[in-house]
This record gives sequence, structure tokens and C-alpha cells, in this order.
Amino acid sequence: MKKTYFMLSALAILAVSSCCETVKSYTEAADPEPLCEKAWSDVSTKLNGAWGNHNILYSRSEVPAGTSCEVMQTAGWRGERVSALALLWSAADVCGVECEIKDFKGDGISLPASIATTHFVRYTLADKRDKGCLCRRQANHPKALYPDMLDSLDRFDLPAKSTRPVWVSIRIPQDAAPGIYRSELVVSHRGCGKVRLPLEVEVVDQVLAEPSEWSYHLDLWQHPSAVARIRNLDMWSDAHFEALREEMKPLADAGQKVITATLNRDPWRFQCNDDYEPMIHWTKNPDGSWSYDYRTFDRWVELMISLGIDKQINCYSMLPWGDCRMDYWDAAKEKGAMAKVIPGTPKFEEMWAPFLVDFVKHLKEKGWLHITNIAVDERAPEDMDEAARLLKKYAPELGFALADNHDSYKRYANMRDVCVSMKHSKMTFDEIAARRAQGFTTTFYICCSTHFPNAFTYSDPYEAELLGWYGLACDYDGMLRWAYNSWPMRPEYDSRFRNFASADTYFVYPYGRSSMRFERLVDGIEVAEKVRTLRAKYAGREELKPLEEMIVAFRSKEITQRDYDWQSVLAKAQKTLHDVSKALAD
Repeated sequence: MKKTYFMLSALAILAVSSCCETVKSYTEAADPEPLCEKAWSDVSTKLNGAWGNHNILYSRSEVPAGTSCEVMQTAGWRGERVSALALLWSAADVCGVECEIKDFKGDGISLPASIATTHFVRYTLADKRDKGCLCRRQANHPKALYPDMLDSLDRFDLPAKSTRPVWVSIRIPQDAAPGIYRSELVVSHRGCGKVRLPLEVEVVDQVLAEPSEWSYHLDLWQHPSAVARIRNLDMWSDAHFEALREEMKPLADAGQKVITATLNRDPWRFQCNDDYEPMIHWTKNPDGSWSYDYRTFDRWVELMISLGIDKQINCYSMLPWGDCRMDYWDAAKEKGAMAKVIPGTPKFEEMWAPFLVDFVKHLKEKGWLHITNIAVDERAPEDMDEAARLLKKYAPELGFALADNHDSYKRYANMRDVCVSMKHSKMTFDEIAARRAQGFTTTFYICCSTHFPNAFTYSDPYEAELLGWYGLACDYDGMLRWAYNSWPMRPEYDSRFRNFASADTYFVYPYGRSSMRFERLVDGIEVAEKVRTLRAKYAGREELKPLEEMIVAFRSKEITQRDYDWQSVLAKAQKTLHDVSKALAD
């Protein structure tokens, strides 16, 4: 039966974004902060444009400060993606604004304009940045408006007395000739009023591998049910799977390694706006035996593998949140049923033992056993002991994965994938090295309990890249974050959800649209991959020393202090990586 959900997206709800009435889109929320009329009285009614700083969140209602019309200089390796931020503003309505990137040309070298894309950045409601807006923030916490979503619109109507960021992304081809390329961003409206902003890209003679080959272990949890609700599709229908392919492609392009799968219905028990619908359907037969329908699970895994996400399948959860409820079909009564399956009780082994045996058999048939883990999220050590006991007894071939805020990983030898809380734990270099020697993965995670650095809609964009440097400094294999797309009701309009910090539950927006936060997260991942590449290719070289010394700074205990000048540290680190890359290429 088709579920009826309220859906709002830029492609589905049509409303004018300004009085121009030329471009159809949704209407953004009003800015809770008052407009400074005096500041706008000195602004031209023509279209104004300049380069901004992609580390900063610019207010929609304020005249942007610190802008420049000088050449925007960027640099990257062959195969890397680099970005820049332009700003548009006017005291009057400007209709039908369009952006164009010209071809990139250097001394005897060129690259086509098609390597670059531009996106109008949309504003969403969020918590006003404050140390109080973490998990369980107060319901009356003040709200604010912040830029985040990279929209897919080709044209945009700029309302009077407003600022609009434009995100510029450049994917440098792996076969690009090294050198300096010059281009420009041309902004016009209705074919006139052009603003030209010069752009320069230095291509360094080093090669970044394709994302599918990156070693960085990225684990952003996926949420298929949210896609069905947003697009008003039948759950697990053909159309739903087609939509999932579109939504998951950016995740694959970011180097994602893990498939998030569920063993029963909603292992996080109503923690998200949308329940996690089951991928495996359990049936209790009239004779008391159990059977399992894996068709949805198989189709989901096959879809993700086809996108290149194929290193791990993490299956949640033998230890669900909340009341340990598990759903199944009672064939004798011909109706759905529910059982509370509490660790340490006979029911726990009674239900999980036959499933584990059957699941292992199925995974062997599919050829997935070696990449599949039973995954657990922040459960108590005594409950973990029960899950570990059953795994050892009935399915020793299965791996074990844990998002750990109790240091429980120290209790088990078969913990194939451990992710420790950035706030609560820090593994030693020796522990990580010992796990790596066994072929195990070790990562860190952040959630709404970490104020800084993080990737909320109120976080400064550079914080997401900072996470990549932090992982390098601590020698982690990568990072985990819930979640990739657990969307609130209208994420593009309001990023807040219950008492979580705003956008804690998602990185990207419906219909395959990225965010400033997600783009900068990938910047940090590319940093980690570049350093790994240099270490492997130039091991022992003296030129690497300044970079290694720079990386140490990000292990500092001050990493969680926003008032520390991390922007300056990050800028110095970026320059050091650039200089070392060039020196080693010469």
C-alpha cells in the first residue's frame, strides 16, 4: 500500500523566490535576524559580485564584507576537486541570474569549461550557533538562517537587499598537464548586467586516485526510508531503487566504503523522522521454526556494490535501541507480531541463534560473508558481551563492528571494525597499528555531543575539512558519521530536528544535491589521501618532514576549542601540503 507523506522539494513545490516571477522554486524561510536597512541604502541596485571565503557562512540579510574582485587562486593535484565561493548581492530585485565558467587556458595548455560547475547556495533554518545547541538542546533555542544546500537550478532570482553565495567546483582531470590555468566566472541576468570574476587554477604534478581507490574509510549511514518519503514512492519499489541510485551516487563519489543494512525493523527505534523499514523479513512458521526473506537486503547490497561501495556491509543490529523490540510475521496467526528480545534472557538466544546460522549460509551463497559485520551502535558493555557470545557460538565467521563510547573494543578480539567517539576516546598509535596488522579498521566518529569541530548547518565550513586533518594526526583509518540522509520533514527549508543539533542527521539534500558541509568533508578526505600517497611514494624523503610536523598540530587537545585560531592553522597546513607536493614533484 502506498504511504502518503508530505513532500517538499525544489522540484516538487513551486513558489516564486522573488517578485521577478521568472524562476520557479520553493520559498526560503524568513531570516530571524532583522535586516539592516541603513547598510543596504548604500548598495547599488545593479548586480554586485565578488569572491568570498568558502570557510565562512555569509548572512543572507547582510551586505557581505571582506570580498574581493581580484583573481581567485586555487590549486590542486591532477584528479583532485577544488572549490571557491562567489557572492552576489543587490539592493534591488535581479531576475534570471545565470553563472557561466569559461574555458581554462594557460601557456600552451587548456582545459574545457565542463570541468567546473556552479551552484546557487540555498539558506535553511538552523540553530543559532551556541555551545548549548547540542544533543538535547532546549526547545526555545534561538534560530538562525545559514547557507548550505547546493541547488541544481540553472537560474536564480535574487531578491532585493539580499546576498546569494555561488559555489564553484572544479574537477581537475587526472590527465591534465601541470601548470597554471586561467578562467573566469561570468554572472549575468536576463542576458545583461554581466559581472566577471577572474579565476586561476594551479595543477600540481601529482595524481590523486579515483575515489573508489581511496583507502580512507568513510562510513556515513544511509537511510533508504527517507528517500521513499521525500519522493512519495512505495517502499522498496523499482522506482524507489532508481531514486536510491541517484541519492547514493554522491556518497560513492566521496569514497564511501560501507553499506548500512538492517537486520530487522528500525534498530534505532524512532530516533529519526522516518522509521527504518526492514530489509530482512522474519517469519515464525506454524511449527515454531524460522524463515527469512532476504530479497530486499540482497537488492540493496547489490545496488550499493554496483556504485562501488563494496568494502563492508555493516548490519544493524542485534542490540537495537530502546525497548529491544523485534518485528516478525506469525504464520500460524497470519498477522504481524512483536517480541521484546532483551540481551541476557532466553528469548535473546532463541531468536538470534537460528537467524545467525541462516544468515551465514545466505552470505556464503552470495559471496559476501567476508565483508559482512554484525554492527552495534553505542550499546552498554554487558549487552555487548551477550551479542559477542552468540556470534562466537553460532556465527564465528561473521565480523563485529562497533560505534563505541564505552571503550568496549578492548574486551573483544574479533572487533573487525571499531569506531571510537571523538569526545570520549582516543586510541593510541600502538593500538591502531596492532589492529591494522590484523586487517582491522579503526576510525573515529562525531555526533551532536561534539560542538567543535563538526558539520552542523551552523558550523563553519572549514570544520568539516578539519576532521580529515584530525584523523590523519591520530592515525585513524577514516571516520563515521550518522547520517548521510536521515532527513527531517523539509531539510531544504529547516535543518532542525527534535532536540538534535541542526543537520546532525544529514549531510546532503534530496534529489542528489550536495551541501557546503559535504563538499568540505570531501576536501578533508582528499587531504588524507594526498598525504597517504606522498608517504607511500616518497618514503624517507627529507621534503616530507615539514608536512609531518604540521600534521602533529591537529592532534592537540585544543582541537575541540572553537576559540582557538584553527582557520590559521588550517591555512598553514594547506600551504605546507601544497609546497611539499610541488617540491617532491620537481
